[in-house]
Amino acid sequence: MIPIDFSRRNFIRTTALGATGLGLIGPQIESWGAKPPKSFPGIGGVHLAIATICTDGFGNHRHEPAFRVIPELGFKNVEFNLWYPELVTSSYIESLRQRCYAAGLTPISLQGSGFGGEGRTAVIKDLSHKIVLLDGCERLGCQIVKCTGSKRGTQGGLKSVIEVCRQLAPVAEEKGMLVVLENHANNVLENIGDFEEIFSAIDFPNIGMCLDTGHFEGVSVDLHEVIDKFHERILHVDLKDCRERGKGHDTVVFGQGVTDFDAFLSHLKEKSFKGYLVVEQAWSEPKGDWVSDLQKAYTRFKRWES
Repeated sequence: MIPIDFSRRNFIRTTALGATGLGLIGPQIESWGAKPPKSFPGIGGVHLAIATICTDGFGNHRHEPAFRVIPELGFKNVEFNLWYPELVTSSYIESLRQRCYAAGLTPISLQGSGFGGEGRTAVIKDLSHKIVLLDGCERLGCQIVKCTGSKRGTQGGLKSVIEVCRQLAPVAEEKGMLVVLENHANNVLENIGDFEEIFSAIDFPNIGMCLDTGHFEGVSVDLHEVIDKFHERILHVDLKDCRERGKGHDTVVFGQGVTDFDAFLSHLKEKSFKGYLVVEQAWSEPKGDWVSDLQKAYTRFKRWES
């Protein structure tokens, strides 16, 4: 993908958020299908990306490892993990914009902390946080906010996620953006039933699924069943390998786990998936020969781009 002139992109976005303008600033745009968001024409094709958790782990390194390592790996598209308060401020988002431009990287999505909250003000606080992330996407010129839920039985449960998403969907639609809900082991967004409940309650095309292969494998949810049931709502995919099925989420180097990525990605392709495949080798801190592992992951999954 051609490196993006961020100053030109921001000018285009502030003057016209149409298909013609968007075609200049990212992947070719085309229809999402049966239920297209009013202001989001879609992402044409399949594009490879990497999440900054691969280089930064869960620590707050202000993305220094990401900007140092990712340009050398071959990846251009980057999902930024923003899990600390100082990372969602306007000044930090602006620094990301400038650093991406300098490094030739394209921000494609922001991952924030999960949905969920309890008490009288929980929904408005959670909603405000997600709107801050959408605003950050606007500043960066990307269009996807990704969040998971909270531990099952806490933080208002699935009911809270649904209520916030109901309020958030019109905001995302107005901005021409997507909010994707990531499945996670031991979470209210864990299995097929959880997503069936969400999508039966929220019929907004701007709210979709981020399918995380490792977390579904970790709780013995069949990836092919997920694709068959939700292929119209799968808008984003996290690629990670899991040591054993049904033994909890335990990330391992690609090829050392149980996931048959060729079969999985072939099935996605058959269902006409369009969006980002995000390499997300998630460690508390990177370990082993992790740079080499990520270089191999780039080579392994690059061929699935369209």
